[in-house]
Amino acid sequence: MPISFARGAPSLDIVAVDELRDAAVRGFENDAKGTTAYGTSVGYAPLREWIAERQGVEVDQVVVTNGSMQADAFLFETLVGPGDLVVVEAPTYDRTLLNLRHRGAEILAIPLEEDGIDVGAFESALEAGAKPVLAHIIPTFQNPAGYTLSAEKRARLLELAAKYEFTIFEDDPYIEVRFEGEPLATMLSGDPAGRVVYASSFSKTVCPGIRVGWLTGPAELIKRITTLATNTYISPSMVSQSIVNEFCRGGGLDRSIEVVRGALRDRRNALVAALREQLPDARFTPPQGGYFMWVEFPEGTDVDALFEAAKARDVQFVKGTDFLLEGGENTLRLAYSGVTTDEIGEGIARLAEAYGAIQPAAA
Repeated sequence: MPISFARGAPSLDIVAVDELRDAAVRGFENDAKGTTAYGTSVGYAPLREWIAERQGVEVDQVVVTNGSMQADAFLFETLVGPGDLVVVEAPTYDRTLLNLRHRGAEILAIPLEEDGIDVGAFESALEAGAKPVLAHIIPTFQNPAGYTLSAEKRARLLELAAKYEFTIFEDDPYIEVRFEGEPLATMLSGDPAGRVVYASSFSKTVCPGIRVGWLTGPAELIKRITTLATNTYISPSMVSQSIVNEFCRGGGLDRSIEVVRGALRDRRNALVAALREQLPDARFTPPQGGYFMWVEFPEGTDVDALFEAAKARDVQFVKGTDFLLEGGENTLRLAYSGVTTDEIGEGIARLAEAYGAIQPAAA
């Protein structure tokens, strides 16, 4: 049986299928006209209002999109042109790198530490003359590393953004899936200078197939993005957004989050135990939430070879080099969200067997 640690998605057993079906019925019963219409580029109005209220912002600061990746693409198209400098974390989400490359951006990768981006290194680059238009930050249970940006670093990034006049893109789809520790305030909530644009998604808390995300930011910028959205697709999916609206307002979201948190905690624990038992060479920091764990093997480990050896044993993961501009040949990302605890034990046993197979024979 194939076992995949590659995809950051919840398994079907932790998706609230029955509640989603009921929410869909309510959406058509309560607002058939709005649910089936084209709508406008700002998104389904009741859901837009719910998001604004939840985040403590004005409605005109929110645009609801077809997933957060669509939101990312709109923001990049609005703010980033060919040759513009964009700061990213190293490692960072591979699709972000792909999107920025397509925009012709110059990318400055700043090392990621266990408490978030190396703010000292970032500040040094700014002092040396770097002039980014945007800094892309995944602050909570970062993809791919699983690390969380500390409160101190969040505050310092806001100070740097105000001083050097760049926008912080706070890309935060995993914020609700914390199963340990205390929540941290978003940078958006502490942004008096209007330097933060915030994105999140219902893919990690409702289900990936719903494809509903959003952007929150300064009203003038959101207005520009809604114009771009109008010219791109007239409106996002009103059906999906109507379902999400009913799901959220009916309490389904909060119940779903609790189920997801409990399952992810169990799966994280199973992964940690299996790695410690089966792969003592692996170095990692157990995350306090989210979907992912970053794993480093000793220098010189050929993860390309490990990938092929694992594939031959029906196990998949994502190579660390996919998330970096350079380096990372001894690293990989494991997603524990879509596998059961039993599958995790079996999958890591196979991975350990693959790791043993690529080691040089003893002299």
